[in-house]
Amino acid sequence: MDRGGCQMNGGGGGDEPEQTGMITLEDLESFSEDHMSDSGNSLDEDAKSMEDDDRLLHYWQDVARGHQVEVSQEMAEPIQQLTSNNQGRSNRELIPFTLLARKEKCGELLWEKRQYEKGHWACVTMREDTYEKSICYGFMKLMRYICEQNSLGNYLGMTLPIVTVVRTDENHSVISNDVTVAYFLPTEHQAQPPRPNDNDIAIEIWPANTVYTRPFTGPTNEVTIVNQINAMAEQLDSPGANDSFIVAGYTNPAHVNRQNEIWFLERP
Repeated sequence: MDRGGCQMNGGGGGDEPEQTGMITLEDLESFSEDHMSDSGNSLDEDAKSMEDDDRLLHYWQDVARGHQVEVSQEMAEPIQQLTSNNQGRSNRELIPFTLLARKEKCGELLWEKRQYEKGHWACVTMREDTYEKSICYGFMKLMRYICEQNSLGNYLGMTLPIVTVVRTDENHSVISNDVTVAYFLPTEHQAQPPRPNDNDIAIEIWPANTVYTRPFTGPTNEVTIVNQINAMAEQLDSPGANDSFIVAGYTNPAHVNRQNEIWFLERP
């Protein structure tokens, strides 16, 4: 299976424990114009553009190594597209929802109950040998779809959050390596979603759902996700017999205060 230009490695060598992780478009936001300001004014526009694109790729590759991820040369164009079209969060569309209820305790938000309407999502399911690999490969595929590898040949625009459907055993103690990464199509593409060039990506209509959400900060890995699932189950009187959950990511997973949510779908 084509993994979308993303490769995982252990890094380090020796007896050091292998670390895995992923990168997302949020890493690109740290690549401001300041990183490219020393390229000089003597180059013509074409040469400067080529140099900047190359430096963007090298910068992302440097960032990726901190996550034990290798980014191949073929990701240069998608990286350039996301960077040039997403200079700041103002260009991103939040997935719309209706707030139905919320519960707080001592000023801390314990959960929200939301209604999400039916909509088109671009989804890719990966089955790698680790959870982290599956997430990485899935996101890279969606990134390429967003950045022109679609039937329109255009940049589609970003929506937040990017969600990951995770599956667990019946005790909610082990996460399956079979994960689905999904991107909500922006409003302007909901009526006629562009077709993916990658056959691994499917355009799906997700029905309207009532969702219980709980915010949390920090990294998302198998340990933290299991902990958050169990913490959310404790807060709900009737969590149901769920074996699949959603992790919603709003910010860079490398950020110390990464903003995430765990979602429980209300069962009939």
